[in-house]
Amino acid sequence: MPALRRLRPQPDDRLAFLQGFLKRPKEVGSIIPSSRFLERRIIRSAELAGAKTIVELGPGTGGITRALLHAARPDARVLVIEINPRFIAVLERMRDSRLIVHTGSAANLAEALAANGLEAPDVILSGIPFSTMQRRIGREILRSAHDVLKSGGLFIAYQVRDRVAMLGHEVFGRGSVQTEILNVPPMRVYRWRKGEAIPERRRRISHVSRKSRLTLRA
Repeated sequence: MPALRRLRPQPDDRLAFLQGFLKRPKEVGSIIPSSRFLERRIIRSAELAGAKTIVELGPGTGGITRALLHAARPDARVLVIEINPRFIAVLERMRDSRLIVHTGSAANLAEALAANGLEAPDVILSGIPFSTMQRRIGREILRSAHDVLKSGGLFIAYQVRDRVAMLGHEVFGRGSVQTEILNVPPMRVYRWRKGEAIPERRRRISHVSRKSRLTLRA
C-alpha cells in the first residue's frame, strides 16, 4: 500500500483543481482541494475495514481518493467516476492497481459498475455539489446510489450547503451529519445507511395502510 506522503496532491494537481473550478464551477464543490482533516473525517465515516467495493463520485483531482486508497483493504477495488476531462487526466496518473477511473455521469452507477465487472458497493462517497444542480438530477444520482448499494451499505456526501440533506431524506430516510470546520470552506459530512431508516413517503403509506386495516376491523 502506498505511503501516505506519496498520496499527497502535487502542486500541479492543485492548479488543475483551480482551473477545473474556474472552467466548470457548478461541477466542482470547492475552489481548493479537501484538507487532511476533512479527509480523515470522511475516512472514519466510511467504515472501510470491511469494504471490498468502494465508489467515489466526483473525485476531482483525487484528494479523497488518495485517502481512500491509503485506508482501503489490499483486496478492495476503488471506482472513481468523474466527468471533467482535466480531472480524469490527473486521476489516471495515480499508480494503484486497486483504482479504476471511469469517465461518465454519476447518475449511471449501475452501468459503470457493470462495465468494470464490479459487485454492489459497500460504500459510495460523493463530493458532487448537489446545491448547484437541478433537484431532478440530484434525486437521480441519489436513487442510482441507493439502488446499487449493498443492503447496509453507506452513502456519504461531503457538502458546503445542505440541499443534499432534503434529497437524501427523500431517498434514504433519516441520516446523520457532522461538520468539519478545519476545511476551507467548512464542510458538512452527511451519512446514510441503506435500510437503516424508512423514507418519509414509505412511512406515510405504511401509516395509511395500518389505519385502513384498523378501520376495516372496526
